Amino acid sequence: MRTSRTGQSPISRLSVKPGQAQSSLRGGRCGGGQERIWPLTLRLGETQNSVVTSTLPIGDFSRATHLSVRMLRHYHELGLLEPLDVDVDSGYRRYAPEQIVTAQVIRRFRDLDMPLGDIQIVLQAPDVETRNRVIANHLARLESDLARTRDTVASLRDLLDRPQDTSVPIEHRHVAATPAAFITDIVDAAHVVAWYRGAMAEVAATLSAQEISPAGPLGGVYESELFTELRGRVTIFLPSDPLPQPVGRVGTTVIPPAELAMTVHLGSNTEVDRTYGALGAYVTKHALAVDGPIREYYLVGPLDTRDESLWQTEIGWPIFQTRPRP
Repeated sequence: MRTSRTGQSPISRLSVKPGQAQSSLRGGRCGGGQERIWPLTLRLGETQNSVVTSTLPIGDFSRATHLSVRMLRHYHELGLLEPLDVDVDSGYRRYAPEQIVTAQVIRRFRDLDMPLGDIQIVLQAPDVETRNRVIANHLARLESDLARTRDTVASLRDLLDRPQDTSVPIEHRHVAATPAAFITDIVDAAHVVAWYRGAMAEVAATLSAQEISPAGPLGGVYESELFTELRGRVTIFLPSDPLPQPVGRVGTTVIPPAELAMTVHLGSNTEVDRTYGALGAYVTKHALAVDGPIREYYLVGPLDTRDESLWQTEIGWPIFQTRPRP
């Protein structure tokens, strides 16, 4: 006899008297914790081994919800959408008609790329506020993604109209050795923006707490492996005189001197690769490039304003300087 996942028969109370055509099937629990009584019509001579016609086999449920059988099984394994009944011998799953709406809700959220974990929170939310907060957070992420997509489309169109920007002003500069407070670590390229913003705030807060004024703008040193292998050492530093007492991740060091070809990138990081490209092309044509880390100096950055259009980032490419210093 087909049994439920708990090993008990889904038919917990069934009695058929002569001439009686209507009985009841006690099924799973519905929303609100109440036990649902499923109507079951039996023909004369049928027994408890009969197929429960008030539930849908997984194939019919798949057609009704436009969710594949494979996906329904996956949702069952995650506890996101559990069938009303599972045969312990065959593994056949059966669903209640009322679960169609739940499946449709899940499908709509997945069409919006909501993570399965968030969908589970929404479905199991103890109150409307919790549910709406999760949905609102996801909608905010969608709006952010949409804005980023629009920026990328605009950037692509501009790139097609102006494949190479040769108007970027570039200068050669000798950068002296710089005592600084710093944080350094091996970072994945995918996480570098979040990492350096956190490091910037931590270094600046350390100097502020010790009542030390910065001796220059925040800077960053990016080893070549970050670009070539998508994982490499990144150092965020803030020139300081005197140097602060080391606290937490913040230490002190001397950033070594360097000869750099430098230009300024204006605005957000969306098109910073174009500025890098122009600088790299210039160095190839007009200077002798050398191995060494890229330098960045954040003249106006995230700690100064949230308006990314106002950001100014100096980018320095290491070179072998052949011109006499002024």
